[in-house]
Amino acid sequence: MGKLTNVFQPSYPDELWVDPRTFCNILPFHIIFDQQLRIKQSGINIQRIVPGIQTINIKVNDYFELIHPEIPLSFEEIKKFINSQFILEAKRMMMPAAWGGRPTLQLRGQMIWMPSIQCMIYMCSPKLTSLKELEERHMYMSEIALHDVTRDLILLNQQRLAEIELAKQLEEKKEELRMMSEALQEEQKRTDMLLYSMLPRQVANKLREGRKVEAGEYDEVTILFSDIVTFTNICAMCKPIQIVQLLNEMYLRFDRLTTVHDVYKVETIGDAYMVVGGLPVPVKSHAERVANMGLGMQMAAGHVKSPVTGKPIQIRVGIHTGPVVAGVVGEKMPRYCLFGDTVNTASRMESHGVPGKVHISPATYKALRGKSFIIKERGEINVKGKGPMYTYYVIANGEATEDMLMGRPQRSRRSSRSITPSPARTEGAREDKGGENHKSPASGKGKDDEPESDMVVMVYEDSHEVSGQQVNPPGSTKTCNGVNKGKKSTEADSKSKPGTGTLPPDDDPVTLPADPRPPKAKPKNKRKKEKTQSKLCVLL
Repeated sequence: MGKLTNVFQPSYPDELWVDPRTFCNILPFHIIFDQQLRIKQSGINIQRIVPGIQTINIKVNDYFELIHPEIPLSFEEIKKFINSQFILEAKRMMMPAAWGGRPTLQLRGQMIWMPSIQCMIYMCSPKLTSLKELEERHMYMSEIALHDVTRDLILLNQQRLAEIELAKQLEEKKEELRMMSEALQEEQKRTDMLLYSMLPRQVANKLREGRKVEAGEYDEVTILFSDIVTFTNICAMCKPIQIVQLLNEMYLRFDRLTTVHDVYKVETIGDAYMVVGGLPVPVKSHAERVANMGLGMQMAAGHVKSPVTGKPIQIRVGIHTGPVVAGVVGEKMPRYCLFGDTVNTASRMESHGVPGKVHISPATYKALRGKSFIIKERGEINVKGKGPMYTYYVIANGEATEDMLMGRPQRSRRSSRSITPSPARTEGAREDKGGENHKSPASGKGKDDEPESDMVVMVYEDSHEVSGQQVNPPGSTKTCNGVNKGKKSTEADSKSKPGTGTLPPDDDPVTLPADPRPPKAKPKNKRKKEKTQSKLCVLL
């Protein structure tokens, strides 16, 4: 048995056991040339692509130029860089006419010196990286030898390009989906705005969810009606388009006020505008909200000009408080309607009202009593269908400025005019015997309505969520209706506050009983307690 050695010694055959045809087929891309660069042998695929090299004794440098390394294409220089990778590119001028404008063929491979025959063999493969480059040269994958890694390189690169393209398409689809989602959200917002303008938000959500909305009873709400004075005469003297423009301008201002005071607009019929506070979500401050709404409507009407006279229009406002039944009526164009005698009484307060005044019923007066509103007694009037009623006028809100009632951003103290006049002007006021010719605090001299983006929502005692700017700064003890929650006020405190419990110069303060009926006797301890409370509601 012979000894084993660690040195490898290759074994070569005496002769090459492969015929030239098979060699040229299994190595379709190879070139053998001598020291004069004359081509002695080449692969079948190189012959097909560059048919000129089939010519006997044609030189390599006649059909190819050396791209890498950057040396002259000579036998001596090739031997110097025998260990480098060589890239040859076919000369376009030597390509057949059928090749056209296709990219030229590039070969990449290794030079091997064969000393026994004094020739150099160029073992190469086409320099391709993708199927696109393969198609541009009118080549096929089968033309590349199975053992050639170029096949794997092309397939791997094609897979990578396909993944990149797929990821790009996915990103485009995601972006398209995002834009469609944003567009859908915008359309959803428009749809919701349109739906919420027709029905209360809570009712609309129930209908959208497919739930049945049953009629509900509300023990106490406050309803407001308004109409334009001499509207029939205006219609007779104007074109229809002028009437539409007049109502649209006025209702846009009123609609804005419903958001400021968080009340629900029920409907409009001609020049009649109906608002309710305290439903569909019951709130304790429904009377204050609607009263402030009425004062704001009188101010807003002062900014609307009559197409006949060019002067500000006048409106009548009537308010009543009481129980109602509310529900959705109908399937086509459903409406949220109110039913009950309270609706009729509120309409009567409006029809029996006075231009420029906010006319309220005894029930509304009772709800506003003890608040910051300045109320004037109208007295007993005969109401159609109701008989004698003791009614009142809401003159102003002593704790709210015009900007607050109109939902405008607060101006400086000098420019922000309070709705309640100063005491100095009240001292010189004379008694008005008629009792119905007082100037409305809603004069049209104030600043016009601000755009919707600058709207300020008033904050009430029972407001849970407020959108927009707060009327009172954080930590303030005063709410929008003027009730001081921080401490108990005395009569001396109320007298020391300028602008509280005062009237316009043509109104005289007159103390009225809390109810037109004779007051009942009260215990002594209750009388003492009442003396310590602030009398913010001044009656005329």
